[in-house]
Amino acid sequence: MDWYSAVFELIDMRSFSNLWFWIALAVMWSTTAHWVLGVPYDTIQRAARHGGQAQADLEDLVRINVNRLLYIAEVSGLWLLAIASGLLTSLAMLGFWYGVEFAQAVFLLAFPMTFVGLLSLRTARTIRAEALSGPALRRRLIRHRLATQVIGMVSIFVTALWGMYQNMTIGPLGG
Repeated sequence: MDWYSAVFELIDMRSFSNLWFWIALAVMWSTTAHWVLGVPYDTIQRAARHGGQAQADLEDLVRINVNRLLYIAEVSGLWLLAIASGLLTSLAMLGFWYGVEFAQAVFLLAFPMTFVGLLSLRTARTIRAEALSGPALRRRLIRHRLATQVIGMVSIFVTALWGMYQNMTIGPLGG
């Protein structure tokens, strides 16, 4: 047995039967739900409990991240949209038209994140337009986190269904 065969026998390179894919999916969504517009959720909770300096820190972090996100959208938003659309279209074609399982897996990771990105942009615009602060800001951030969690739950459900379908139709040995 050569080195190449030993490595690929030890590490299953099929995405949906690979434990590392599912770990990456779980870590991606738990991290996405924890960081609300670049602000850790525990910072939002601390601001709600203690107020004062914790609230000022929250508002500073939100202001910095909102300004950063909106600046990126204004300066290079169209380019990012074009590149993301091209990549997602390529992944969808490779994955679902040509049957490349790795492309399916990457698409199922990346596509829902576009909705989170658009939601973040909308939330950032709302925060800036309404000059939110205090309890109104915390409510908006918590609502954003809840919407992100819903997107994550739907994404994990769809990915799990597709992964089970792939594993049942292709089989454990890849063909």
